[in-house]
Parts: sequence; C-alpha cells; structure tokens
Amino acid sequence: MSELNRRTFLSAAAGTVATASLAARASAEGPNETIRAAVLGVNGRGKTHIEGFTGTKGVKVAVLCDPDQKVLDERLNQFEKTHGYRPEGVSDLRKVYDRKDIDVVSVATPNHWHSLATIWACQAGKDVYVEKPGSHNVFEGRKMVDAAKKYERVVQHGVQLRSSEAVREAVDHLRKGLIGKVYMARGLVYRDRASIGHAKDPDKAPATLNWDLWQGPAQEREFSKRIVHYNWHWHWNYGNGDVGNQGVHETDMCLWGLGLETLPSSIVAMGGKFLWDDDKETPELLSSSYMFPEQNQMIEFEVRPWATNPEAGAGVGNIFYGSEGYLVIKGYNQYESFLGRHGKEIGPKGSDGDPVAKHFANFIDAVRSRDVKSLHAPVETAHYSSGLAHLGNIAYRVGRRLNFDPVAEKFIGDSEADAMLTRNYRPPYVVPNEV
Repeated sequence: MSELNRRTFLSAAAGTVATASLAARASAEGPNETIRAAVLGVNGRGKTHIEGFTGTKGVKVAVLCDPDQKVLDERLNQFEKTHGYRPEGVSDLRKVYDRKDIDVVSVATPNHWHSLATIWACQAGKDVYVEKPGSHNVFEGRKMVDAAKKYERVVQHGVQLRSSEAVREAVDHLRKGLIGKVYMARGLVYRDRASIGHAKDPDKAPATLNWDLWQGPAQEREFSKRIVHYNWHWHWNYGNGDVGNQGVHETDMCLWGLGLETLPSSIVAMGGKFLWDDDKETPELLSSSYMFPEQNQMIEFEVRPWATNPEAGAGVGNIFYGSEGYLVIKGYNQYESFLGRHGKEIGPKGSDGDPVAKHFANFIDAVRSRDVKSLHAPVETAHYSSGLAHLGNIAYRVGRRLNFDPVAEKFIGDSEADAMLTRNYRPPYVVPNEV
C-alpha cells in the first residue's frame, strides 16, 4: 500500500472512530455530554479561543498546544490559576490529532498553518474552529472545503461578525430591500500600524521554540525576532498583510452583505509603503476593487495604516450602497442606515455585545447537532472571504488588472498570477492535492 493511500485509509478510519466516539458518548450520557477541546496556538488569538471554549457550556479544554514551550508554560500556568485545573500541554499539533479523546480543535496559529492544520484535523475526525483567514492562499482554501466535505466535519471560520445579533439584523435589512438594490460594498481597515524597524544580523531561535515546526508549510527562513511572534503578518512567507489580517472580517462582511458566494471575475489593486522604511514586505496602504459582472455588483476595499479620517463613522467596518440609500457596519456589533440623497437617517440602529462567545457557542451547537447548515460561518465562507483578500494581494504584487475564472479558480491567461494561487510546500508539511 502506498504511503498516500495508507495515509488516506488511516485518516478516514480515524474520522469514523472519532465520530463514533462522540456519538457513543452522546448516547450514553445524553445531549449534555462534555466536548473535549484542544487549542492549537496559544500566544495571541489563542487566548481568546481558550476563553471562548471555557465560556461555552459543556466544553472542557483538555489540551493546549504551541511549538514555543515558554509560551505554552505561561498559558498553562495562567489557565490553572484561572480555572482550577491544568490541561495537558503538547508542543506538536500532530500528537493532538492522534488522540481519540479530543473532539474539537481550534486553530489560532499564524496564517500559514491555518489550512493544513484544519485539513489534518478533518482527516483525523476532529471538528474545527479556525481563525481568520481560513487560508494562506486560494488553493489551500479550496482544499479546506474539500476536506470538510469528504470527512463530514463541522468547520467554523472565526469571523464573529456573523454571530453578532446587530449585524445579522443589518444583513436581514439588506435582504429585504431597506436601501433598495444593493450594488456595491466598501470594506475599511484603518489601523494604526507603526514601523517594525530593520532586523540586524539573523537571530538565533530560542531553545524553547521549535522553529522548524513553527514554520511548518512555509519555506524555511532564518529565525528573526522581527517575525516571531507578531510581525509575521507583514511577511509574505507567513502572513497576508492587513487585508488578510483584520481585513478578512470585512471581506467576509462585504460578500455576506451582497449575498455573494463566489470569487470575483476582475481584480485591480494599487498601494505601497509610503510611511516607514522597515522590514515589512506587505503594503502599508492597499486599495483594491473586485468586479462581479454576472451579479452586477462590486466591492471596494481599502487598508490605511496611520492617522486618517473615518468614513461614515466607520474606521474598521463596511458601507453598503443601494439605490435608496446606504447602510454602515461599525466594528463588530453596530450598524446605521441612511436613506435618500441627503443621508437622512432612518430605521433602527443595532448594537449588542462582543459576539465572540456567541460564535463559539454556535460552533459547539453545530458539533452536537451535526448540522453544518446551522453554522454562522461555514468553511465555504472561509474560502471566499480569505480568497478575496488573496486575490487583491496578487493583483498588487503583479501590478496589473487581473481576469479570474471563479469556477475554475484560475486566472485567465496569466501564469505569473496563477503561480501565486498556491505555494511550494516544505515536506512533511504539505497541503495535498487530494485530501
């Protein structure tokens, strides 16, 4: 038996066993059985994932996983002090997938690990909550969708806007025609991003960090403190700039509000570095446009890095334009609507609390019911919202307007741009063509 066929067989078997295990517990213990969770990546966003699981009824955080032992120990100590017990600490996420006592995992690693961590989890029979962006490139996003479907896994994308009662109400207004025919959405990411300076000579990775494992699917680079643990966002090898960082909340909102479940047919982007002479590779400022000719709709998206004015009161958010007015999404939990050419405010304003807890609760409800249609942010939305950001970055990097086939998910007559839809993977951390 070939290694690929063996891996496929073992992965499918693991998925069957894990599903049967959870079903058996449900039968034996009733609908309130405890779901055991592992959090993968606990330095930054992982802290929110820990809070999300511990705040959800019927969930026990059993494992914390991070390739940096220093970070892992700090989080384990903090967890024990706060919650009165100590989860198991694991440095290699592959060991988490081998465990039959883990039902769900959340992925809060850097971007370049999101898709492969999700695919491996699906193959091992685990349900997944994956942080945005769901993928590091377009190819990975499609493979995530394939894996979730093949192994019948519940995969929730970490765009908590979709669990905000206020924002869901706003989308309902868009669907019912409050601002008429909605023809354009604008996404805004105005964040204060300072210089990261210049790295000096290459640093030596600390003894507590498994640098090979941290890099995973990315091409191997020398360790640098300019990358670990946050500024990887601004390096193409690991991150996707702010359009693929904060921006995925808003790319997702644009698509959701317009009712689009596809990628665009035409993309143009311009931007650059205007403020800082530093080691960032991604643009500080990025303005991009996406056309959906079959739907007769478009999306505009802008990233600004410094002191700037809000638009319609929103600095991080969205504006939807219709034939009868416009609607503004402000942050994660508030909206306003305006009708008429003079911007007369009408209709309700909506605001509610932080939707993160609701997003985790929605994920766990779907894990229990096995109803993926009940998910607020299913795996397909992860692919499209992340993919929109990736296409904007590709257009910026090649410096020209791009034509894209949203069915084949390939550029039309552009091999240079096509090469950026995927990456060269570093064994054994390879996103497979066949999941």
